[in-house]
Amino acid sequence: MPAPERTPEHVPEHVPGRDLPRTTLGVLFIGLLIVATLWILRPFLAPMIWAVMIVVSTWPMMTWLQARLWGKRALAVLVMSLLILTLLVVPLMLAIGTIVRHADDIVAQAAILSGYVMSPPPPWVAGLPLIGDNLARFWEQAAAAGSSGLVSRILPYADDIAKWFVSQAGSLGMVFVQFLIMVGLAAIMYAGGERAARAVQRFGWRLAGTQGENVVKLAGQAIRGVALGVGVTAVLQSAAGGIGLAIAGVPFAGLLTALMLMLCIAQVGPSLVLFPAVAWVYWSGDTAWGTFLLVWSLVVSTMDNIIRPALIKLGADLPLLLIFGGVIGGLLAFGMIGIFVGPVVLAVAYTLVDAWITAGEDADKAGTP
Repeated sequence: MPAPERTPEHVPEHVPGRDLPRTTLGVLFIGLLIVATLWILRPFLAPMIWAVMIVVSTWPMMTWLQARLWGKRALAVLVMSLLILTLLVVPLMLAIGTIVRHADDIVAQAAILSGYVMSPPPPWVAGLPLIGDNLARFWEQAAAAGSSGLVSRILPYADDIAKWFVSQAGSLGMVFVQFLIMVGLAAIMYAGGERAARAVQRFGWRLAGTQGENVVKLAGQAIRGVALGVGVTAVLQSAAGGIGLAIAGVPFAGLLTALMLMLCIAQVGPSLVLFPAVAWVYWSGDTAWGTFLLVWSLVVSTMDNIIRPALIKLGADLPLLLIFGGVIGGLLAFGMIGIFVGPVVLAVAYTLVDAWITAGEDADKAGTP
């Protein structure tokens, strides 16, 4: 009996999932498409990340403004864009421009120090508890060596420092353009924020269901917490430090305030500016103002220990060590953008690990008779 003729109905259907070359090529194509997209958007990635961070952080303020501007979203977007320019872009550009503009003055002041004669320590320094003897000994050694020895080591690098500042001045225009792009992108995101938020939440849900959607919400809370804790604290600390410097009569108070703002955003703190200023006031012979500035500097340098945790807790209920580690690690890894990216990455990773551990414990309990 002849075998039945094979008809197209008997031919096994092609199963794409079992076609390894096809699957591999599909994955490679998707990967290349993602890389090409990121490569094209590379000039806009930094302004886009900054815009997302600012919009997420200030979204409650925008909705509050919209409710008081007769429900007009366009008016609220306009006001928020002007606020970003006024409170963020303009001060930051002025701070960068002030530092670059005074580069020659910084080098000149360093050169003047070579002729400065340091006086011996006053008797009361040795009487300070715990550190008095060591401080007096260090002061005497520094006075004996003279400032010329230290400055002679620094001056060979002064020219390189000045050239670096000049090179930064050349890129200041590009930084300003990126800030303008950031403000424009932020305005677009303000206008359609609800649609974008729903799209991101749907993407998170598509990846990991309800857990993925919760991770997206947690990322927004982490961004808001870091913006409140890091940004507001840096502005308050640098402003308070600048007021103290101006009252004590320290020269270049504006320049030093701009430098303190940079250091506070980088989580270094204002101490590197304030305490050398205190020493300068004491060496100038004005003990009263030096004591005032010392007390003021101690208050300003420690105020972040109270303000930052309180503000971070307002934005995100996450461990403070996690947020602080994310800020420092992100800054070292990605630069200024890492201040926001680092805590978000750590917060998402912390939440996923915690959910995985909790799910395992619940499964064990459910299986226990």
